[in-house]
Amino acid sequence: MGMVFEDRDEAGKRLAAALPQFRERPDTVLLGLARGGIPVAAAAAEVLHLPFGAVLVRKLGIPGHDETAFGALAYSGGRIVRLLNRPLVARILENGVRQAWLDEVESRERDELLRRVEKYPGINHEVRGKTALLVDDGLATGATMRAAVEAVRSSGAASVVAAAPVGSIEAEKSLSRVCDVLCLHLPGKFRAVGSFYRHFDQLTDDDAIGLLQGAQP
Repeated sequence: MGMVFEDRDEAGKRLAAALPQFRERPDTVLLGLARGGIPVAAAAAEVLHLPFGAVLVRKLGIPGHDETAFGALAYSGGRIVRLLNRPLVARILENGVRQAWLDEVESRERDELLRRVEKYPGINHEVRGKTALLVDDGLATGATMRAAVEAVRSSGAASVVAAAPVGSIEAEKSLSRVCDVLCLHLPGKFRAVGSFYRHFDQLTDDDAIGLLQGAQP
């Protein structure tokens, strides 16, 4: 049986315990991936005494197979970064998925991302010249985290660390090519992220916004 976290709050505290080198570091900003990474990041930030904010991300799911990402969008520092899994896009187009369907998915997710930009506080933390510690509740494919890494890099982050309580071996391997990665648990057989938590409630905008508002000076 794999490691099980009680909830995102406990997972964040465990994650912080594995990152003592970042405690009270003035050159480090901790950013949770919205929405699921925000409560994990909030708990970690409290332990590590770090500034806490968010990176807005949206997965681009294959029509009919929404859990499989062909890419992702991320917003940081006034920029939207688009990251595509081009080999996967080529394969699904060969298998009959129309480009227009993929364009429709991207347009819909971009609109949702921009809607959240208008609502969410804590999304414009200054990362230039700093270490960006990016936190999510789990890394299934790593697509949204990879987009978040590129987004904070484009905003001038000096270095980036991706951290999550649990992740797939494939996602960890892919991300390690572009940044430092910490996953507390890398199961040999990865299931849905929520299967590694006893309590994995669906977060609303209000839940995420409330946590971010509490972190603002």
